Amino acid sequence: MARKTRVRFAPSPTGPLHMGGVRTALYNYLYAKKRDGVFVLRIEDTDSQRFVPGAEEYIIESLAWCGISPGEGVESGKVVEAPSEKHPYAPYRQSQRKGIYRKYAEYLVENGFAYYAFDTQQELEEFRSKAEALGEPFTYNYKVRGELKNSLNMDKEDANRLISNSNNWVIRFKIPENRTVKMYDMIRGAIEVNSSTLDDKVIWKAADELPTYHLANVVDDRLMEISDVIRGEEWLPSLPLHYLLYEAFGWEDLRPQFAHLSLLLKPDGKGKLSKRDGDRLGFPVFPLEWRSESGEVSKGYREEGYYPSAFINMLALLGWNPGTEQEIFTLEELCHSFSLERVVKSGAKFNPDKAKWFNQEYLRKRSNLQLANELMPILKSKGIDKSVEFVCSAVELIRERACFVNEMYDIGGYLFEAPLSYDQKVKDKFWKSDTFEIISEISHELASLNLFTKESIEELLPRMIKDRGWNMGSVMNSLRLLLVGESKGPGVADIMALLGKQETIERIGKRI
Repeated sequence: MARKTRVRFAPSPTGPLHMGGVRTALYNYLYAKKRDGVFVLRIEDTDSQRFVPGAEEYIIESLAWCGISPGEGVESGKVVEAPSEKHPYAPYRQSQRKGIYRKYAEYLVENGFAYYAFDTQQELEEFRSKAEALGEPFTYNYKVRGELKNSLNMDKEDANRLISNSNNWVIRFKIPENRTVKMYDMIRGAIEVNSSTLDDKVIWKAADELPTYHLANVVDDRLMEISDVIRGEEWLPSLPLHYLLYEAFGWEDLRPQFAHLSLLLKPDGKGKLSKRDGDRLGFPVFPLEWRSESGEVSKGYREEGYYPSAFINMLALLGWNPGTEQEIFTLEELCHSFSLERVVKSGAKFNPDKAKWFNQEYLRKRSNLQLANELMPILKSKGIDKSVEFVCSAVELIRERACFVNEMYDIGGYLFEAPLSYDQKVKDKFWKSDTFEIISEISHELASLNLFTKESIEELLPRMIKDRGWNMGSVMNSLRLLLVGESKGPGVADIMALLGKQETIERIGKRI
C-alpha cells in the first residue's frame, strides 16, 4: 500500500525567510498538492543561540502572503501547540517537543550507536591546534574518539557521575568506520559516501536539553509520518548521517524519500544569492520587509510592489523547467504541472530584470478598475483626491509603461497634478519666437470646442497646424511641455481629454 504523501517545510527562526527558503516551501507545497497530500509547517528552533525574536511570525506571514497555505501545523497565523484532529502531531515547534528527543538519543547510546562526550570547548581547541600544527584538519571521528574525553574511554560509573553533576556534555553519534553509505536522491540519483569521511556529530546537548537538527528532524519526520523530504542543497552533506540514524533506529522501511534543491545564485552566477547582493544591486531577497533589532531595514518583495502571484511564478521557474514554452502559471497550474523530475541539479541564476518582467505581466492582466483601486491609496497619501473614473482613465494611458502600481505616479504624476517645473532643454529646443502667439491661438480654439474629447482635439490640432503652416514638432512638443513639464507621456490629445477643458486651458495659460 502506497504511503500518503506528507511533506514538511521546517525553517529555523534565526532571521527573515530568504527567497530560497520560500522556493523550498513552494516546491514542497506543489509536490503535496499534486499528490493530494499534506503540507506541514514545523518550526525547528533547537538552535537556541541563534533564535531571533519575530522570525517565526515573519515566516508564517510570508507564506500567507505568497498563498502557500500549510494544511497542518499552523492555524489562524499561529504555530499549533495542542493536538487536534487536523493537527494530530502538535506541538509543531521543536522547543516545545524537547521532552521527546532525549529518550531517542539515549536509545542510541544504549544500543552502541552513540556515546556521551564531556570535552570542554577549551580541550577541543587544544586538540584542534595540535592537529593544525601537524598540518592536519581536526575531526572528531573514529581516529581520535579513543583519545578524547567520552564514555567510550571511561568507566560507566565515572561517566554517570559526570552526567549527574554537570550539564557540560553532549551525545555524539558514533559513525561506523569504513562503511559505504548508499543513498538515493530524487533529483540527483544514486549517491555513495564512505563513512570514514564523516565526523561524530553532536545530536543532543545537555546544556539546553535540546537536540541538534540531525536528531530532531529525523525523529520528528518519523513521528509525523513524513513521506518525502524536499530541502536545500546545503543539507546534502548531512544525508549520510541521516541515513545512518534511520538505520540505527530500525526505521529503514519508513525512511522518507529525499530531494535536495540546488542553490539560488547571484545574477552573475558566482555564488549563493545573499542579502548583500540585494543591497548592492538594489533588489530584495526577502518576501517581506524585515527590520532587525538594530533597526536595519531590508527590502521585501511585497513592499516593493510585487504581486505575490508574480513572485511565486518567478520563484517556481528558478530551478524547475516545465518542459514547455509557458512562463506564466497560476498557482493552480503550478500544482498540476510541477514535478521533481524537471527540477535541475545545477544552481539557478536569479535575474532581477526577469523578476520585474513577471510582475509587469501580472499587472497587464489586471483591469483598469483593479489597478485604479490599487493606485488610489498611493495618490491619497500624496494628498491627491481623484474619482475612481478619472484614475481608471489615467491608468489606461500609463499602464503599459509600468512594472508596478507604485511606479504609476512616478510615470504619470502630471496626470494628477500640474507640473511645478519645466524641462529647460525641451524649451530651448522647441520654443521659438512665435510659439507664444501660436499656443495662445490654440488655447483660444480649444476653449471654443463644444465636445472636449480625444477625437475632437485630434481633429483640431493637426488641422490648425497644417492650415497655418506651423512646425508640427515644435508646436506639439511645446504643448506637451506646458501640460507635462517635460517631453514624455502619451499623446497630447489623450492627456488633454483626460485633464478636461478647464485644467488644460489653465495649464497652458499658467506658463504663457
